[in-house]
Amino acid sequence: MKEYPWFKNYPASVDKEVNCEAYTSVVDLFEESVEKYQNDTAYECMGKTMSFNELDTLSANFANYLSKELKLPKGTRIAIQMPNTLQYPVVMFGALRAGMIVVNTNPLYTPSEMEHQFNDAGADVVVIVANFASNLEKIMGKIKAKHVVVTELGDLLGGLKGTIVNLVVKHIKKMVPAYSIPGAVSFKDALAKGAKYSFSKETISLEDTAYLQYTGGTTGVSKGAELTHGNIVANMQQISAWMKPKLKEREELVVTALPLYHIFALTVNCLAMMKIGAHNLLITNPRDMKAFCKDLSKHEFTVFTGVNTLFNGLLNQDSFKSLNFKKLKIAVGGGMAVQKYTAEQWKSLTGVPLAEGYGLTETSPVASCNPIDGTERIGTIGIPLPNTEMMIADDDGNEVPLGERGEVLIKGPQVMKGYWNRPDETAKVMHGDWFKSGDIGVMDEDGFFKIVDRKKEMILVSGFNVYPNEVEDCIAGMDEVTEVGVIGMPDPRSTEKVVAYIVPKDKSLTSEQVITHCHQYLTNYKVPKEVYFTDELPKSNVGKILRRKIKEAHMGRR
Repeated sequence: MKEYPWFKNYPASVDKEVNCEAYTSVVDLFEESVEKYQNDTAYECMGKTMSFNELDTLSANFANYLSKELKLPKGTRIAIQMPNTLQYPVVMFGALRAGMIVVNTNPLYTPSEMEHQFNDAGADVVVIVANFASNLEKIMGKIKAKHVVVTELGDLLGGLKGTIVNLVVKHIKKMVPAYSIPGAVSFKDALAKGAKYSFSKETISLEDTAYLQYTGGTTGVSKGAELTHGNIVANMQQISAWMKPKLKEREELVVTALPLYHIFALTVNCLAMMKIGAHNLLITNPRDMKAFCKDLSKHEFTVFTGVNTLFNGLLNQDSFKSLNFKKLKIAVGGGMAVQKYTAEQWKSLTGVPLAEGYGLTETSPVASCNPIDGTERIGTIGIPLPNTEMMIADDDGNEVPLGERGEVLIKGPQVMKGYWNRPDETAKVMHGDWFKSGDIGVMDEDGFFKIVDRKKEMILVSGFNVYPNEVEDCIAGMDEVTEVGVIGMPDPRSTEKVVAYIVPKDKSLTSEQVITHCHQYLTNYKVPKEVYFTDELPKSNVGKILRRKIKEAHMGRR
């Protein structure tokens, strides 16, 4: 094995190499966990718990519904569009057990975003929470999917509680706009239909695709990163090895406030924690900080994952500051840079370091992480995980001298198979076996990496990627707009904010009108926070709008 500079900073009990083929599939891991932990709690949400055995039964019923009731073949794409609920793992594991491919979808997507993703993935089934079904209704004639399963938030909370939650959400909080989707089946009916069949195991291999995990596209079109069972099993094994110094089987309670449809929570919270029989506390709406903190006060949590904005928000809550952190062992921040102030405040309050990790959708996602044994280095993204190589390269893919800036390249078994049906886009991000991250970084003599800039013009808002082209395309669709350039600017709350510069065709156009228009077509985090009007935008000699120049001018006016 080649010796890397980061190996000298590996905690003593972390292996430099792990068996990334210890399981034949994600389903194999699931079945082992059910066998080992049976009646232990797998998930908890809104006060209701679900054991590993219950998850086994319900997910088998859902798998039967897909493969035996609907007679869908292996490899069928199943779009799941819901927040953190008990239904999510049931549907997700059910789909995988049926040999199908999960297409994770943000429930806050607009109809046009949903239409693109569902059509690009070729999804045959959409499983959606009722709160957002009215959006699905608007595109039913434009997508391939013929099968729709609708679930309500309280469906798995049981008895009177579930009924009350569904009534309150629908009739008192008015959170379920009216919709009509002919032929849609309720989640409970789907489970009942599946329960009529006996479950038979599908043959799945590490080469089979498990997830289409969508990420923004530099051309304004989002692409599905094709993550195989092998990619996910490898990353789960790598993460498990990294956390081994602190975690024990059956003893952990992990707080899952990040949505499971996001690759970070999916691999780290859902799968790596399942391997050790952790009790997973699902938070459906972490933005309601008061309710979130009330939930936390009832539990002795040991593992906490999140993004900087979540940690920062909690640190500003008095009810969070009064919680008992005695059992907390690990806190990991990812998805976006962890700010030094946040990390310091977190450690001061909880006594536990906030270890920053790094990865991308295309790397399943974790490539590097700070050690969790107290030797973390704030401001860095840590060191590569076992079986992972990282290097700083020039534009030709050659390694640069130590301490120099260059693009972060990643190689390992967690690197995606490619972009779904887009070999041209895949070719752009691969240099042999190395994945080109688009991030500019440096590596120090100890093998710790630091991100210093971004090669791509992607904007990072609270851990989510926003691509300027997509926002520009939306704004350019307004009759009153001649030209538009979109940039990202630093924001203390969300890493970056979206800023738009517009050359108006109609001088009466207002920023409010632009923002209202964007809200119709874009998820909230993609909508510009600031809109400016100008007579012209800087361009290259071939007429390309230069976002870099817009950014420089914007910084000059502050």
